[in-house]
Amino acid sequence: MQPPEGAQVDLGKAQVIDRVPKVIKELKFGVLTNDDIVGQAVVEVSDRKFFDLDQARTVVAHGPLDQRMGISNKTDACATCGNNLKDCNGHFGHVRLVLPSFHVGYFKRVISILQEICKECSHILLPEAERRAFLREMRRPGLDNLRRNQIAKRINERCRKTRECGNCGAINGVVKKTGTSALKITHDKFRAFNASTSVKKQTPISKDVFDNSFAEARSANAEVEKHFKKAQDDLNALRVLKLFKKMSDSDCELIGMNPKEARPEMFLWQFIPAPPVCIRPSVGQDSASTEDDLTAKLGDIVQSNINLKNALLKGAPVQTIMECWDYMQLQIAVYINSDVPGLNKADLGKPIRGFVQRLKGKQGRFRGNLSGKRVDFSGRTVISPDPNLRVDEVAVPELVAKNMTYPEVVTRYNKEKLQQRVANGSSKWPGANMIVKKGNGFKQMLKFGNTQWMADQLQEGDMVERHIEDGDIVLFNRQPSLHKLSILSHFAKVRPHRTFRLNECVCNPYNADFDGDEMNLHVPQTEEARAEAMELMGVKNNLATPKNGEPIISAIQDFISAAYMLSSKDNFFNRAAFTQICLYMLGPETRFDLPPPSVMKPQMLWTGKQVFNILMRPNKDDPVMVNLDAACREFKMPKDGRPKDLDPNDGWLVIRNSEVMCGVMDKSTIGSGKKDNVFYIMLRDFGPPAAAEGMNRLSKLSARWFTNMGFSIGITDVYPSARLVQSKNDLVEAAYAKCDEVIAQYKAGTLEKYPGCDELQTMENQISGILSKVRQQAGDECIAQLSKYNSPLIMATSGSKGSSINVSQMVALVGQQIIGGQRVQDGFQDRTLPHFPKNARQPPSKGFVRNSFFSGLEPQEFIFHAMSGREGLVDTAVKTAETGYMSRRLMKSLEDLSSMYDDTVRNSSAAIVQFQYGDDKLDPVDMEGKAKPVYFDRTFIHSESTTYNNDERSLLPAEIMEVCEEMLGKERAKLQRKDLLGNDLAYMDRSDHGIDQFESARDFLDSIQEYVQTKADKLISRGGDIDPSDERSRKALDHTGKLTNTTLRAFITACLLKYKKAQVEPGHAVGAVGAQSIGEPGTQMTLKTFHFAGVAGMSITQGVPRIKEIINASREISTPVVSCDLVNKESVAAARIVKGRIEKTYLADIIHSITECWNKDDAYLKVHVNQQTIDDLQLDIKTYQIAETIKTHKRFKASDLKFSCSRYTIKIFMDLDPASKAGLSKTEIAATSVDPFLRLKHLKRILPHIQILGHPRATRAIIRTDETSTTNTLLVEGYGLRECMTTTGVDGLHTKTNNVMEAREVLGIEAARSTIITEISEVMKDMDIDPRHMQLLADVMTYKGEVLGITRFGLAKMRDSVLQLASFEKTADHLFDAGGLGRTDLIEGVSECIIMGKTVGLGTGAMEVVRKLNFYEGQIGPRKTVFEDTWSELCDAPLARRPKRKVR
Repeated sequence: MQPPEGAQVDLGKAQVIDRVPKVIKELKFGVLTNDDIVGQAVVEVSDRKFFDLDQARTVVAHGPLDQRMGISNKTDACATCGNNLKDCNGHFGHVRLVLPSFHVGYFKRVISILQEICKECSHILLPEAERRAFLREMRRPGLDNLRRNQIAKRINERCRKTRECGNCGAINGVVKKTGTSALKITHDKFRAFNASTSVKKQTPISKDVFDNSFAEARSANAEVEKHFKKAQDDLNALRVLKLFKKMSDSDCELIGMNPKEARPEMFLWQFIPAPPVCIRPSVGQDSASTEDDLTAKLGDIVQSNINLKNALLKGAPVQTIMECWDYMQLQIAVYINSDVPGLNKADLGKPIRGFVQRLKGKQGRFRGNLSGKRVDFSGRTVISPDPNLRVDEVAVPELVAKNMTYPEVVTRYNKEKLQQRVANGSSKWPGANMIVKKGNGFKQMLKFGNTQWMADQLQEGDMVERHIEDGDIVLFNRQPSLHKLSILSHFAKVRPHRTFRLNECVCNPYNADFDGDEMNLHVPQTEEARAEAMELMGVKNNLATPKNGEPIISAIQDFISAAYMLSSKDNFFNRAAFTQICLYMLGPETRFDLPPPSVMKPQMLWTGKQVFNILMRPNKDDPVMVNLDAACREFKMPKDGRPKDLDPNDGWLVIRNSEVMCGVMDKSTIGSGKKDNVFYIMLRDFGPPAAAEGMNRLSKLSARWFTNMGFSIGITDVYPSARLVQSKNDLVEAAYAKCDEVIAQYKAGTLEKYPGCDELQTMENQISGILSKVRQQAGDECIAQLSKYNSPLIMATSGSKGSSINVSQMVALVGQQIIGGQRVQDGFQDRTLPHFPKNARQPPSKGFVRNSFFSGLEPQEFIFHAMSGREGLVDTAVKTAETGYMSRRLMKSLEDLSSMYDDTVRNSSAAIVQFQYGDDKLDPVDMEGKAKPVYFDRTFIHSESTTYNNDERSLLPAEIMEVCEEMLGKERAKLQRKDLLGNDLAYMDRSDHGIDQFESARDFLDSIQEYVQTKADKLISRGGDIDPSDERSRKALDHTGKLTNTTLRAFITACLLKYKKAQVEPGHAVGAVGAQSIGEPGTQMTLKTFHFAGVAGMSITQGVPRIKEIINASREISTPVVSCDLVNKESVAAARIVKGRIEKTYLADIIHSITECWNKDDAYLKVHVNQQTIDDLQLDIKTYQIAETIKTHKRFKASDLKFSCSRYTIKIFMDLDPASKAGLSKTEIAATSVDPFLRLKHLKRILPHIQILGHPRATRAIIRTDETSTTNTLLVEGYGLRECMTTTGVDGLHTKTNNVMEAREVLGIEAARSTIITEISEVMKDMDIDPRHMQLLADVMTYKGEVLGITRFGLAKMRDSVLQLASFEKTADHLFDAGGLGRTDLIEGVSECIIMGKTVGLGTGAMEVVRKLNFYEGQIGPRKTVFEDTWSELCDAPLARRPKRKVR
């Protein structure tokens, strides 16, 4: 049975809630009418005094702190409801204004309404026909806010064009905010008349009336005369109010308001609500109190209102009244929003906190207290490492465990345990802090009193808040939380001492280190929360990152070094040592079978590699069979076709059935970030527990083995040998000599230029190349000479920390310092430092450091090194802010996308963004290959090794394909292709008519078949196509490369199973994960990077700035490039011709000279064309065409110019007759003057800059030849995709641009989508992000049919939710808009649900559970009413009976 309706359930911590609390369905915004304001008020505030000092500082009645509006201290009681501070919500008051005032939040809206109505009769400024048409549009049912706003915008534009009111014939002009003052509106009535230059204009009558009103002032005051032409009509608040009151209801609809909800006069203050006292508490100090800003402002408003009233009553001069009125309006504006633009900021101190300031910004109400809050049951302290913990444990200090509690309900199963906890009390761990008694909710603190007695009194159903104990589930988090793996769930393990401790393997997802980082711990308080935390956020269930499915929790640092050294070939152990090492890592609960030794005689020895066999599979009953072929870090592909496993560095890891055959353990095979990783394979084939257990064993083993071995670094490790110093010096001298040679060539001017560079750039490029090679060569030399046991070298080769560059910088030389992608630039005149000669280009003067850190740096080397170090620091600081904001925007835009039960991806308003997630329904976290669900080679090796049987015969190639067909046939039958009418189509019919959503599944089945086919072909090549009866060949086949029936079936089954498992689950928050997967790698990207697109001098923006351009959907980008495919790709000449057609060419580029010649009767400019250049550049243009182009320039169209052409010259004659100048326009004369001499000079100056060829927006074109130097493409810098596509010689079908918006304009929205995907993938290519995330982002930006940026403007068009927009940016504007338009928020999205405390409809909130509620009869359904039912029984019943008698 349900609890009765009135029973209060404490929703906070009840374990399972039967009676669900009411859920807010929607939130409606609106404007208060005057009646509302007065109606909700309990008192009129009319006195500015706060306290009555005569009567012992009591609060003044009708003052801003009147007790009827509530109280702000704990001792008083509210005068309205009589409750104390805890229970009284406070009550509103109001201030009555003498004159109306503008509302600063609705000021813009008031102006736009005034623009749309007549300023005499309040009629809307639309002709009747248009008015009806617009009204019909506005009244169309089912209109969403976006569409309504667009219509309102069109109405506004139309109304502003109307000069004369159709209703009363009054003239209307421009309405706008007055210059700089904050709250004044002027109406420039006669703007059109004054601006008109027509000769026949007539002064309207109203203009005369307006001018005459100044007559007296003009006669009295000479100053007025000067300025009266500029006089404009002032629209004060009173006049606006009267206009608004006259508006009809249908006109209100046209300005986008619902007249039943809101009328325009509500946008002006006539009454001001005074908020309850409890939201503006007074802070009392001895005999004085500090008031809140709002209270003080409220006092000012009351005071200014009184002043205005007195001025009106006294009959003060108009000017005084206006000043009082303005001051009052200003006070009201500041009360609402203290940074009103146009306020004089000069006056006193800090700005006050108005209402808007309380809401906006990171610390405001929305972001600081609603979207994110501080929480209870959380702790924070420093972290430290502990390899003895399991991967999924965290050590909690006893001190923390005694403060954090978990509410456990007493049942008959845990009663004894909890009694013991209660008896221990609150100061002894494990104890308890409080008991909540069953039924009456009485709370007993265990800090005081007889705990033993309380324990005896404990009853089933009581709740005990007990201390955290071992095995409790806690959430562990480190800020900044960049992706979902920054908060994971661990099992608590209570230990002494004062830090949180965690296994080092889990540092990666948190990005934690132990140099003083602090982390947060949260304790979930209900059983459901614990279950969800463990299943969804458990460390074991998050070993792979959703960014691309790579393992992220795996061995790091010491663990890798130790494993590398232990698995090297030269480690042998006797039985005692081997068992000791194995027991280092195995707990007492694990049985361990000693494997057979590797060496039998002269003594039984086991190898280090066998330790790893035990690590993966300690005994025969363990099911973990790891099969893997992988390249270690040092592996080099053999050149001469030798097998890979004979690598001289032991660099090819082969594991068969959990036995290591060869290879070492290093970063590529047990570290994170690679998919052919031992732990990853354990995870994929045997589930998370196996992989986690493997890591637990490795951490224990490494820590203990290194403790005994010792591994440290000292100065001796970086001591260079004499031979190394010699070879280093030789290298440096050789490089210096080469650089001198290049510099000499540069000075002599014989340097061969790189394409697209001048001599200086070419020289810099060459020198940089030479010097950066030096460090590399010295590094290689240094690595070759170091001992194999050198600690830094071991760390570099195993990949645990550092690289060969670090070693060589310590031992050999530090190398060239780069700042901003160049050598160190000049800081003094013509030199970097005053220690060098001027214009020195030698390596030392430009930041080359030839010393090593061991030998120590010279002062000038030191400062160069410090300069480049500083650049790194600044870059990091700037980058953090940029990427943080970028991630926040991405998250806000994608947060509410999720996969649904119909396979689509939708946002919370159920708008479809993708028909299938990533076009194939696969979850990136489950990808085994590179964005593919199955890595066939490894799956096959695994199937083969686990099912190998010597007695089973091999299948013949034909049989292999039969088995394959048979198994895949069943799957293909499920994917039958039908058209929309249900008719069957051919299986592979991929026409537009037949394509459907299962293409990827069909492709996957085909890829299995292709893989099996390659295996069958391999058998044929080995002689598999034999006669089955031939016994000898049969045996040969079975011995060399057999493929048995069992293996093949196991392989295909495994592939199909993995594909099914990899599908994305309904309810999965794909948007949030996608935003994090793009945002988190962004923090590792360098900020300012230019990348040369295969051609020197053609740089393309990369890194964070480029991503910002893409997701902002910017029209102007910093390096636009159109890449054109040429029709003739081979010939460079053809490429040059096309380049000439596209590239912008000026007259200056192709002429020898321009001369001016004067005779007595004429003057002309002579242009001499340089035919040689035209031929070299292969431009197809003739002299007469050049002349024609010049004629089209606006300055050369004048009537007094004549042209004549010969073969290589163009003459431009100018008529010297003054009469010919009469025909010139004013603008022409202003530009070039009438005087023939000056005019000719000016024309001569313009000539060289006339563009004669190419597309106007293409700044330059570069021919790029690919590596094999066979095909050419043309890269065009600038815009103009359409022009480039249509140029002769360009293959328009394969021409693309990197500007998303241009692709959208020229090729449409689908092209824009694919441009976004290719561009983001190009920038993020080293980051290794699954393409599905970028596709989702591109789809979100384009699914509405236009490209929306991930900015507040784009967000507003994606989803129409007030709360979501308000919690993002510009909080106040969105709230005022919502109020003015009477918007409704349905509270569907993530942001809104969090703000309103509603369950979010993603993940576990995406579905509901239906269950029997076991109501008894009559418990639900309409209840009987008292009065109506009695009435019907007494009065209606007799009436109903009478007719029946007649029927008988």
